[in-house]
Amino acid sequence: MLVLGLETSCDETAAAVVEDGRRVLSDVVSTQVDIHRRWGGVVPELASRNHIVQVMPVLHEALTRAGKTLDDIDLLAVTSGPGLIGALLVGLQVAKGLSLATGKPFVGANHLEGHLLAIRLLEDAPAPPFLGLVVSGGHTSLYEVRDYGNYRLVGRTRDDAAGEAYDKTARLLGLPYPGGQPIDELAQKGDREAIRFPRALPGDNFDVSFSGLKTSVLHHIQKHGVPEGQALHDLCASFQEAVADVLSKKLVAAARRLGHTQLVLCGGVAANSRLRALCKERAEERGLRMFLPPVRLCTDNGAMIAVAGYEAWRRGLRGDFRLAADPAWRME
Repeated sequence: MLVLGLETSCDETAAAVVEDGRRVLSDVVSTQVDIHRRWGGVVPELASRNHIVQVMPVLHEALTRAGKTLDDIDLLAVTSGPGLIGALLVGLQVAKGLSLATGKPFVGANHLEGHLLAIRLLEDAPAPPFLGLVVSGGHTSLYEVRDYGNYRLVGRTRDDAAGEAYDKTARLLGLPYPGGQPIDELAQKGDREAIRFPRALPGDNFDVSFSGLKTSVLHHIQKHGVPEGQALHDLCASFQEAVADVLSKKLVAAARRLGHTQLVLCGGVAANSRLRALCKERAEERGLRMFLPPVRLCTDNGAMIAVAGYEAWRRGLRGDFRLAADPAWRME
């Protein structure tokens, strides 16, 4: 089955052709980072307008790279939530239009489920059950994946998502948006123990919190000024260690208490080098198996939506022209 996946939930316009939910034939992403960087974050209206401009060229390129036409496609899969309402509507209406014009069926896919199931594109992908940590700019959530389509939320952030904490810290330091990559790069030459930033591990549960960490960085800068040189490397490394420490501890603790031996890290922040390394290290210390998608599959992409759509279709879900965008679609 050839699935054409379309993703327009936030600031990437992406399309991909995936065979049988496992083999990527093409994966094309047009990012809007340069558009939003001057504002220090995603501007929803600008995002939706750019999707309108980019969506058809990106779709065409995905088909071209796969060596396919719309006639070859068996199913259209499109992100219908969660995300920015205007951005979601662009992709959803394009999918409906293509379905009407070609007679091809379509199905709505959950963006977070796409992140969780992107691991299916690895050759040695885990089969459910497994524990999945979704870490991105808008989401930090821990899910039990009991089966495809059967998810239980077991932990979440109580305030800022991890990606938001990176972006806000980067802004305090005068670093470009998005903050994940520049902080990660600067941290490579820093001392992770230079500054003991707080770790919020609220209660005897699997929730996390990053607002206190962000405030602690602010207070440090107010007291010492914006650092330069080695001091900047040290601050970035110390901040990054605090984020990775909390997330990896919660992930492993949840796995041990809930009886899971397979762990998945996914979402845009899963591209972070220290988070990947620490999660893998702590999982292996406890005899758990850590699955890490390649960096290209961590950020928003059409391939993960094609996989989520394929699995939704297999379990009997169908799209119709009444399908609406749901910016707050709760996967569980």
